[in-house]
Amino acid sequence: MELITLAIDFILHVDQHLQAMMNEYGTLVYLILFVIIFCETGLVVTPFLPGDSLLFAAGALTVGTVLDVHTLAALMIVAAVLGNTVNYSVGHFFGERLFTNPNSKIFRRDYLEKTHAFYEKHGAITVILTRFIPIVRTFAPFVAGMSSMSHKRFMLLNCVGAVIWVVMFVYAGHYFGNLPVVRKNFTLLMFGIILVSVLPMVIGFVQQWRARRLQPKT
Repeated sequence: MELITLAIDFILHVDQHLQAMMNEYGTLVYLILFVIIFCETGLVVTPFLPGDSLLFAAGALTVGTVLDVHTLAALMIVAAVLGNTVNYSVGHFFGERLFTNPNSKIFRRDYLEKTHAFYEKHGAITVILTRFIPIVRTFAPFVAGMSSMSHKRFMLLNCVGAVIWVVMFVYAGHYFGNLPVVRKNFTLLMFGIILVSVLPMVIGFVQQWRARRLQPKT
């Protein structure tokens, strides 16, 4: 429970935590951010790590500090591409074996099934779309690896999605993250980013729930 509380606090006050790390470690923050984005996109056991909000806050941190926004964006793109590539490879070689236990608290079968459903609905472009959906984006490359998608096609979509995702949030943070109104309401903005990110999942859940309710009883 304490770990969950710490994770929520980090996500909602990510700007303060990043500033503290910046004061403590300087340019080593590049490496810390690289590892977080790599793990969030590359390991199915860490879907709870911040993604969108972290990129936005990191972009804001590049103003008036030793961090360079272009270097940050390039490193985050590499981290996102490598993360998805590792995830794809694990899904390709070990996929079903990791999810044989339906009660596993680490390899959550329900997350996998939700991503499968999203994948079936949207096809290969899921690799790009799910960059903007927490949890699902962590499982999308894993599912792609389990499917028949070729590595060449996956890598193309992987790179395109990483560039769009990182550039959008890092540069938005760089140009707008330090506006007085944004700084004053940063926690509220983090709530907004998270809400918008999970909205497709909520809509999908409601649609599935309504579809089950409308099914004739046998």
